[in-house]
Amino acid sequence: MSQLQPPIQIPLAAGPLLDVQEMRFWLDKAVAWGQADRPGTRKDTALHLSRLRDFLQQLLTFINSVSSTAETMKRLPLLGQFLGRLCWNPYVTADAPGRRLLFQSLWGLYSECPGSAVETKANQWIRKVLCQLATEEDDAPAQALMKQIGVPPQEYHLEVLRKTVALLQENIGKRCSSLGDINQRCSCDSILATSEACVPLVTCPEAAPLIGALLQLPGTCVRAALSEHFLDAVSSAYSSQCLPLEEQAVVSLWSHHLSSLEEAVLSLLECALTTSGSNPQKQLEQSLLPKACAQHCSLFLVVNDIFRSLLKQAEGKESVKYFIQAFTGCFLRERALQQQTRVSLKAMFPQSPSSLLLPLLTRPSEVPQEARRRHLNWLSGSLQRLAEEEEEEEEGDGDNGTSLAGYHRVFEAWFLLVQCAHWVQVAVQLLVTSEPEARGPLWWLLLFYHHPTNRGHDRARQLVQGREAWEHLHALLLTSAVDRLQPLVTLLAPRGQRPSPSLILHLLVNWAVFLQQTPSAATEVIQAVLEQCSLVEEAQCVLSSLEFRLKEENCLSSDTKRVHLRIHALQNTLTRMHAASRPAED
Repeated sequence: MSQLQPPIQIPLAAGPLLDVQEMRFWLDKAVAWGQADRPGTRKDTALHLSRLRDFLQQLLTFINSVSSTAETMKRLPLLGQFLGRLCWNPYVTADAPGRRLLFQSLWGLYSECPGSAVETKANQWIRKVLCQLATEEDDAPAQALMKQIGVPPQEYHLEVLRKTVALLQENIGKRCSSLGDINQRCSCDSILATSEACVPLVTCPEAAPLIGALLQLPGTCVRAALSEHFLDAVSSAYSSQCLPLEEQAVVSLWSHHLSSLEEAVLSLLECALTTSGSNPQKQLEQSLLPKACAQHCSLFLVVNDIFRSLLKQAEGKESVKYFIQAFTGCFLRERALQQQTRVSLKAMFPQSPSSLLLPLLTRPSEVPQEARRRHLNWLSGSLQRLAEEEEEEEEGDGDNGTSLAGYHRVFEAWFLLVQCAHWVQVAVQLLVTSEPEARGPLWWLLLFYHHPTNRGHDRARQLVQGREAWEHLHALLLTSAVDRLQPLVTLLAPRGQRPSPSLILHLLVNWAVFLQQTPSAATEVIQAVLEQCSLVEEAQCVLSSLEFRLKEENCLSSDTKRVHLRIHALQNTLTRMHAASRPAED
């Protein structure tokens, strides 16, 4: 420690070194803290808890290495005073790891057969403080020791903690008085101190109501600020599942502490991406995030900014796109369930092109089958005009068209399309089932989804190559000749100026699902191709997204039932392939 002189250490016969000056430092701290009933001492206690735990661990090692309690007390005559002061400090004993270390230290000092007056006196003192540290009835070591020395299993510590929490909660429950007598002290002045006092309590279930009340305080007074240290501690305890909070308290935490909101988003994304073959819909339906975003526009705007950053970092990663699409879908469903007046879509999507907002956010199930092609043609034409206009402006300014970040309007349009990728799925379905002359706008929309800017390649050339690739793909697959699939495997390799593998994969999966091909032949082709391309997880992602959209449309026709059976068969095949590939990956 920087404030200490070079340490004086006591060597043990065959054990650790103990820093005596550090012992004096902590004893001075314990004396200064008292029972931590003042805001300043509460804050100082909270700030030093982590370092105190480290020292208690060293002290416990020291106690266990000495042959007797009498010898320990001879070497550390101030040990009893030090432990006693900590035991009567509810802000220290409320910390579960620290309380456990205190309990173990007392256990180490207790003598089953006292051999001296010192050890007898130590045992008597230990009996007095044991009930304070025995905080849980199911604590087996505590119960065993109390039974051995005749101490009843009282809940003294819990009562102290409950009374402390009740007192603090009563203080924050008072109405803000800042609008009354100008000479009267505002009751909100105590909020900061109270939040600092709660830092060592964040892992205590008894403190959860108080913490929730602090988080949900109405922000009507500038003096009712919460300590950043408190917010950090609550965020850490909640994310590690050490602190139970009600839904509204969690939403308030995210509103106060944006880094905890970002952590929640990234944690949910990581969970969805690391669960192989999983459907992010399941994780999202169990998460509070979509509901919170639907209720609070400010949270949704922050989450959307996080998604923007993710896309700019990995714009070609299909699993990230799928997660963003799934999240937006859950958000829109939660928004539709709200009974109160809702914030306008324009306020929720302030950077999106206004003309595209409603057409893209409209679900395919809300558009009749016969009108979907016209809807997609209009979307494709609008996106094409926007892209061409902005590219011309950028070229006029000397931009070479290689940076997506430079195209603000194009990026925002593409971002919205990614969020509403259900229309891309409909476009691919129509592309594989329509006549060649009707595919032009669908091709442009699909290529824009996978290549939102020229980015160093000619989009017109890509369109021509995409059409050629699909014609070759279509003719090849109709033969169902597995021995002729090498050209298809080549198409899925990301090289040169060919369309992206993800684009071809979307076409392949939709062909297997929608074209009039026997299920066994479609499964055989998918398996033969994907075994060589290592795109099994990507194909699972495409299938899951496609299945979810079709379920949303809730169509019960015989053709739809056939499609669902095909999807199920393909999913089983992909699951087996993924399971078979794991040993090789390990």
